[in-house]
Amino acid sequence: MTASFSLRRPAFLYSILMAVGMAAVVGSALGFQYIGGYIPCELCLMQRQPYYYGIPLVIIGAITSALGLPNWIARTFLLAGGLLMVVGAGIGVYHAGVEWHFWAGPTACSTSAGSMTQDAGNLLTELNTIKGPSCTEAALRVLGLSMAGWNVIASIILAAFAFIGVRKSS
Repeated sequence: MTASFSLRRPAFLYSILMAVGMAAVVGSALGFQYIGGYIPCELCLMQRQPYYYGIPLVIIGAITSALGLPNWIARTFLLAGGLLMVVGAGIGVYHAGVEWHFWAGPTACSTSAGSMTQDAGNLLTELNTIKGPSCTEAALRVLGLSMAGWNVIASIILAAFAFIGVRKSS
């Protein structure tokens, strides 16, 4: 079997679309943080991890498919991306449950020091006044769902898309 360069293989197309979708979701979260001023809690940051790991994996899958390597390689990377989205959905369900007070959240729910000032003169004042956001309170609700709830929906859609791509690439 010889390898040939091809951008029309289903594994390539699904991998690229997965990477774009995942980047859009995590990019939106980063936009809410850096443009909108919503400081993420510990669980918010944890929900981003599957995207940070998944995007490079599905891009590697797209590259292997484009290079014409055996199809199982690209499918494996696409499957891994889908499984990471299932994990992301699980974290989102946990976070949404914490927000709705269905169960307790982590004891150390705070934000990173990135929200603090760079001005040393105001540092002590900010240390005494700025508190990290609580994982139990949704910073924003859209159509009744918090960002954690929307992440569950996005993760499930992306996971389903990845699994469909794996199936169509066989």
